[in-house]
Formats: sequence, C-alpha cells, structure tokens
Amino acid sequence: MNLVQLLLPLYDNAGQAFPREQYAAIRSELIEKHGGLTAYAQAPATGLWMEDGERVFRDEIVVYEVMVDQLDRHWWAEYRRQLEKRFVQRELVIRVSAVQML
Repeated sequence: MNLVQLLLPLYDNAGQAFPREQYAAIRSELIEKHGGLTAYAQAPATGLWMEDGERVFRDEIVVYEVMVDQLDRHWWAEYRRQLEKRFVQRELVIRVSAVQML
C-alpha cells in the first residue's frame, strides 16, 4: 500500500487566497480516480524553506492524502504538472510513502 500526499498552497505568490472551488475540484478528481481521500484542511500547515541561502519563504498549505495499492508514477507526475499550472507554482510537492496496514 502507498500513501500519496499532495501539499497544496492556500495562497498565490501575491498573497491572494485560491478559490475554494479549486480544492473542491481536486477532491472530486482524486475521489473519482482513487476512490477516496483524506484532507487536512482545517488547520493549515506552514511550510518554510530557504533559497539562495539567504531568504526564507513561507507557505500555508493543506494536505490531501490518497491510499493506492499500485503507484502509477506517470499519472502522478502528470497530475503534479497540471496542479503546478493551476496553482501557478514553479514546483508543487507530491510525495509517496510505503505503508503497512495493521
């Protein structure tokens, strides 16, 4: 089993909130494709990173998780590219972890 996590920004680079409909569309797409998801959206996480060793950037994000038996790397890579365009991001993080069910 694989746990796929999508880290989605709440605000664009100018500080404007993305419309709620954008997240609803992503939820619908993931549920239709993978049969379900978990959304951590009520208490946004804060991401911090440094570029050029000088400036610290900050993002507020929501996390969507999907459990999949088989990992289709090609589909996820293409979906990440689509999301980067929708959110106007240079890079958007989608990560995967192997999971053992107890």
